[in-house]
Amino acid sequence: MENTTLLPADRYVVINKSILSDTDRSIVINLYQPLIGSLAVSLYFTLWNDLGITNIMSRDLIHHHLMVVLKSGISNIKIARESLESFGLLKAYVKYGSINDYVYELYSPLTPQEFFNHPILNVVLYNNVGEREYENLKTMYKTPRADLREYTDVTKKLDDVYDTSKFTLSNDLRDKTSNSIMVESRINFDEIISSIPKNIINERAFTKKTKDLINDLAFIYNIDTLKMTELIRSVLNEYGNIDKNGLRIVARKDYQFKNGTLPTLIYRTQPDYLKNPLGDNSKKGRIINVFENTTPYDFLRHKYHGAKPTARDLKLLEKLVIDLELSPAVVNVLIDYVLRKNNNRLTDAYVETIAAQWKRAGLKTASEAMDFAEKEHKKLQKKEVPKKAQSVETPIWFDKKITDDNLTKEEEKELKDLLKEFN
Repeated sequence: MENTTLLPADRYVVINKSILSDTDRSIVINLYQPLIGSLAVSLYFTLWNDLGITNIMSRDLIHHHLMVVLKSGISNIKIARESLESFGLLKAYVKYGSINDYVYELYSPLTPQEFFNHPILNVVLYNNVGEREYENLKTMYKTPRADLREYTDVTKKLDDVYDTSKFTLSNDLRDKTSNSIMVESRINFDEIISSIPKNIINERAFTKKTKDLINDLAFIYNIDTLKMTELIRSVLNEYGNIDKNGLRIVARKDYQFKNGTLPTLIYRTQPDYLKNPLGDNSKKGRIINVFENTTPYDFLRHKYHGAKPTARDLKLLEKLVIDLELSPAVVNVLIDYVLRKNNNRLTDAYVETIAAQWKRAGLKTASEAMDFAEKEHKKLQKKEVPKKAQSVETPIWFDKKITDDNLTKEEEKELKDLLKEFN
């Protein structure tokens, strides 16, 4: 930790740890500036410019140079630098002396895909710019999709054109690199522990996993130590342990009471890069379109015939999207699959067991989830051979049904009900 005052005479050198491009400039302005402010962005670009023609390493400079270029005081420049550090755009090192020497390492911003799928940055951006500007920014970075089903891939491979045996590998070259985002704890755990009587809390309640959850909730819902202490006390169980699910609920309710909305990822749809190609108007393609372009919240509300999901349902959706990091379309497939197989009930343990399996399988798209669900269902059918075959309810989108033109009236109604609200 830096423990001295930054002075105009302190020296610094900038090192480029990535490969910076004009696209990075656009990303920093559009996605990072609403979060870190214009001075921090100007500092980033100034340090980038300090690299000079080589774009690798700057000459020795002093901080007075930054004061002159940015027309700002040294204390504001330090605050702007720390903003860059906190969002992973810069790393700072210092060697203390009569004149301190700093090394500033520049990193690339996250790609739009990484940014909009980051569990914290995505929410913070939404809260800072509002829904309308947020959707405009997402549209700006959408990837064009083309229907290539009638085309043949004729792209040549490298060894079709060149003799690759002549190439040698190099491991010491620069690559495009972004720095990890570290969320510094805003919660004083010593203060929390000292303010809660020892007879009502277990001294081992604050495990690393619990502390990480508390820090994440504090960041996402803007909760300070005093308020977090109050919330924790409200969710202690009879054994003095913290009910983590209960803490999620009360943190969400507190934020919603203050702001009238929720900063959560269950209200977003499938990212464009994980969507099906355009132009698939088959029955299955239309269902995939529903899974991809409906938020998990709206999809579940539709399954409840317009009724709002319960607090327990919201907690379950948040766990699927935030904790397990399942994509929205995969969550929708999971909901549809479980409701059909589990007598129209979302049982937490049942959902989480399947979700963990899908997470391990690395499912990202709706079609991957649908295919995986069908294969797993067939495996179970082979293992379970009862004396009397029992009909097991399965979703309408299982291939054996969706490709069958002779759907029953009940199946046809299910398909129409699934599509009519969203198409």
